[in-house]
Amino acid sequence: MWKPACRLPANARRGRIGRPWGSSERRSFSRSPGILSRQPPTSGHAARAQVEQEKRRKEKEKAILNAQHSVVDGHNIKWTETERIVYAGATLPGEKKDTTLPFPASYSPQYVEACWYQWWEKKGFFSPELHSSLPHAVDQSFSMCIPPPNVTGSLHLGHALTVAIQDALVRWRRMQGHKVLWVPGCDHAGIATQSVVERRLLWERGRRRQDYSREEFLQEVWNWKNEKGDEIYHQLRKLGASLDWSRACFTMDPDFSSAVTEAFVRLCDSGLVYRSEGLVNWSCALGSAISDIEVDMLELRGRTLLSIPGYEQKVEFGSMVTFSYPLEGQDGEISVSTTRPETMMGDVAIAVHPDDPRYQALHGRECRHPFTGRLMPVVTDTVVDMSVGTGAVKVTPAHDQTDFLLSQRHSLPRITVIGEDGTMTSSCGPWLEGVKRFEARERVLEALVEKQMFKGKMEHPMALPVCSRSGDVIEPLLKKQWFLRCGEMAKKAVQVKARVFLSLILRQCCNAAFPSQAVDDGELELIPHLHHKTWRNWLSSISDWCISRQLWWGHQIPAYRVSFPGSTDADTEQWVWGKSEAEASERAAAKFGVTPDAITLTRDPDVLDTWFSSALFPFAMLGWPQKTADLQQFYPNSLLETGSDLIFFWVARMVMLGTELTGQLPFRQVLLHSLVRDKHGRKMSKSLGNVIDPLDVISGVSLQRLQEKVKEGNLDPRETAVAMEAQRRDFPSGIPECGTDALRFALCSYKAQGEDISLSVSQVLSSRHFCNKMWQTVRFALGVLEPRDVELLLLAETVPVSSVDRWLCSRMYSTVQQCERGFENYDLLSVTSALYSFWVHNLCDVYLECIKPLLGQQGAETAEQRVTARSVLFHCLTITLSLLAPFMPFLTEELWQRLQPHAGGKSAVVTSLCLQPYPRSSQLTHWYFPQEEADFPFVQDVIRVARTLRSQCCMTKAKPDMWVVCAPNQAEVLLQYSSAVQILSRISRLHLHCPEGCGTTPSALQAPPLPYTGAVGVVDHTCKVHLSVQGNVGTDKQSAQLSQRRQKLLSKLEQLQSRTRMPHYAERVPQRVRQETENRITALEEELKDIDDQQQMLHRLREQDS
Repeated sequence: MWKPACRLPANARRGRIGRPWGSSERRSFSRSPGILSRQPPTSGHAARAQVEQEKRRKEKEKAILNAQHSVVDGHNIKWTETERIVYAGATLPGEKKDTTLPFPASYSPQYVEACWYQWWEKKGFFSPELHSSLPHAVDQSFSMCIPPPNVTGSLHLGHALTVAIQDALVRWRRMQGHKVLWVPGCDHAGIATQSVVERRLLWERGRRRQDYSREEFLQEVWNWKNEKGDEIYHQLRKLGASLDWSRACFTMDPDFSSAVTEAFVRLCDSGLVYRSEGLVNWSCALGSAISDIEVDMLELRGRTLLSIPGYEQKVEFGSMVTFSYPLEGQDGEISVSTTRPETMMGDVAIAVHPDDPRYQALHGRECRHPFTGRLMPVVTDTVVDMSVGTGAVKVTPAHDQTDFLLSQRHSLPRITVIGEDGTMTSSCGPWLEGVKRFEARERVLEALVEKQMFKGKMEHPMALPVCSRSGDVIEPLLKKQWFLRCGEMAKKAVQVKARVFLSLILRQCCNAAFPSQAVDDGELELIPHLHHKTWRNWLSSISDWCISRQLWWGHQIPAYRVSFPGSTDADTEQWVWGKSEAEASERAAAKFGVTPDAITLTRDPDVLDTWFSSALFPFAMLGWPQKTADLQQFYPNSLLETGSDLIFFWVARMVMLGTELTGQLPFRQVLLHSLVRDKHGRKMSKSLGNVIDPLDVISGVSLQRLQEKVKEGNLDPRETAVAMEAQRRDFPSGIPECGTDALRFALCSYKAQGEDISLSVSQVLSSRHFCNKMWQTVRFALGVLEPRDVELLLLAETVPVSSVDRWLCSRMYSTVQQCERGFENYDLLSVTSALYSFWVHNLCDVYLECIKPLLGQQGAETAEQRVTARSVLFHCLTITLSLLAPFMPFLTEELWQRLQPHAGGKSAVVTSLCLQPYPRSSQLTHWYFPQEEADFPFVQDVIRVARTLRSQCCMTKAKPDMWVVCAPNQAEVLLQYSSAVQILSRISRLHLHCPEGCGTTPSALQAPPLPYTGAVGVVDHTCKVHLSVQGNVGTDKQSAQLSQRRQKLLSKLEQLQSRTRMPHYAERVPQRVRQETENRITALEEELKDIDDQQQMLHRLREQDS
């Protein structure tokens, strides 16, 4: 069921289900409601969209094949193979990992990820029953179900994104003390599983499904499921998903099957399920109707030869044929065009617009079918678009959805000319009966030429519907099926959204105090809100849903056909339904007023659509229809998180059936993430060969193995060439071992709501470098925390002393606040960004460098400062590891466990980090120093300029004096952080100088005069940095660097000045923005002047040396 990465048909994305052949016919119909779920697009629009889509596809292919280097994301993946360290501890499966072993010198995902998950699972940390034992437990619950992946499938990066987001939210809520239930599940995937088993039996035993009885074949499927079906669960565990495996749910389990039967019977009793004749998407190769999600729209730019199952020769598509029908009883003809001339054997009428002047005289006239002799009326209908094609349309009701609707309005016959096996029926006459449909196409064309009715053939862009399971071309067929009425249920879902939208508007406009839940019980919220319109449009135009499938594997429909002994009326169908055959027999006896012995029941051999059972998942997984404790406590679910492409096929159906069957919405909020694309912006698809297995990213894979996977995919030769070339350019050395934590962190570091995600493995590799940064940081910390002779201060007792301590602690407080806001708003990008910035830029780049000299001292006079610094370091590490735990469960657990022995006996003992309370900003209010946070960016700017000057002067070991010319308030800040400035700028002394007229400070008066020669840099329009330069230090290189810098500054200055010269600049631009622009211009002019001065100084130095 779970296909977040697969692309929907183009018309599905627009919220309509049109003809399965897209723009394959040059139709003249305007839009009308579709028989299945949505409306057909106009031919002109669809054709233009296909041309543009094909153009973009070709451009991407050309870029891949012609690029000299892979530069899509700015750089190639550069990495060197590192030593893979393996955990060698004597830990039995399910036991806690031994963290007393020596700390490895470098980060190794294989070492870190060993043992932890088995321990978590055995201890039941993911079970809601553990909630009552938590000291920080709160009286709130959080429940969610995983979109059940197909039992046949393997995870791709779309699954990995879903798992990463869901597990982050689940772990966050669990650490908050909520009673959390996250249920794993697996979908039986009717068509996919049956196809896999059929291919296996044919390959291994040379037997087809029809060679078995239904019971024998189903046993073979169960054997395969028991052998292979747990692979998807292994992959979920590998991704670290904290699911409650004791409640794992398979959609063919007995309890779930009972829920499906109960749902079908209730819907039949309420009149929502009915049996009728209608058009379905038919796969001739599978011998079954299939759902829209299993139809791939193959975009063709023109004449194309394709391999079709059952045909030795390739079949031509993408061509438009025009032919004429002779008028009956008078001279003349009407021309029509089609890409499927074989269907003309089922034509029953010609449709024209009533106002079309070309056909005014033909209203009510008839045409004679040249092969069947059938008279076909010329009917008028406003659905016909006069501007498209000839303005006349052939009507084939049994093989076209729009024609079917037209036939209902005009009482036209519906003649099936293509059978379930894809051959022509007896209605076509002996010359075509039994001929395969695409071979019949050629015979029909030859016959039209012979009768001089053929008018021409031309290339035509089209969207060809193809079965995603078999590769066969979809054939719309008229079949008696079971349908679910969706109109009233959809109306309720739309009304729910209307209430929610009004609630959101009131909250935004009135600033009303709303509870933490986004909306009240009984209302639903879609996140992001941009999906509201799509939801409303699709549900407003939805049609009935065909829920029966002609398969053996699945939930057999609990409906029984009633027959009476001696009855000769085989065409009349009488049906009853029941939870069992005995119940159905009783219902039939009561319905027809006979005894049960007087009737014979025959169960419908069809099964229910997989999406029907999937739509019951949120409540069936909790034991519905029984009133279980889980159902009462965890239903409705708190949240549904899934891909935005499933909003129609799964989300809407869950809302409709959940509301109908339980009287409640199945969940309160729906969080929809975007689709994952490759780094070239192409959708990840098996048909393109660009799908990346997340396990390959976790464990690493060679280029050779990647290319073998492409070859195993049986792709089109051109797609194979493009896929393999893209791999050679993107992964010349394969994919490095990145680990689960890096993959999860990278996936959560994208903006998941909104535009599609173009994932680059280089981003995952960058996250692996971050993992190594964390590893080395804790390794350093463990060294400075020894020996343990002086106990660390508790968090509440840790009061920062130095300015740098105060700044870092305040940054910790602000980071916790950012994480709180990000999680509450489901903005995981802001959370990961805040955590990365704090660890790398605040903790490592600044704080650790500043305290290293202090921690290296031994004197008693600095003992208190050392204890404070070590305590601040320890608490910042443990807090940040707790904040990161939802994203990086393995690495954070490993590092946190190694830090815990230093916490001391006073600290609360918590077994695992995943049960640790999630940090709250309310616990850190004594660490909040807003002035320090406001001041320190200026200090960092001074340090940045100083480092730039050192680089320009080629200083590596020298520690020059530094003068800072600045305003008095800036001097005060620099004095406060003078130690940090000296350490991070690598200078020997810091001198502060305030220009005359700006006021002075005591230290500034004592500063020696500014150096005559030296490097000068500008911090802002009021601050400059002077670095003393002793002798000729790389004057040529420094001069070249200054020249490059000068050109960049001139460009920036011109851009800013051009803005100020815009018409009405003073009137239209706010005063604050104008002032900021003026300050930037002043700073740039000052820096340019200083560069010119430095260039003159360097020139004098070169003259002295010469």
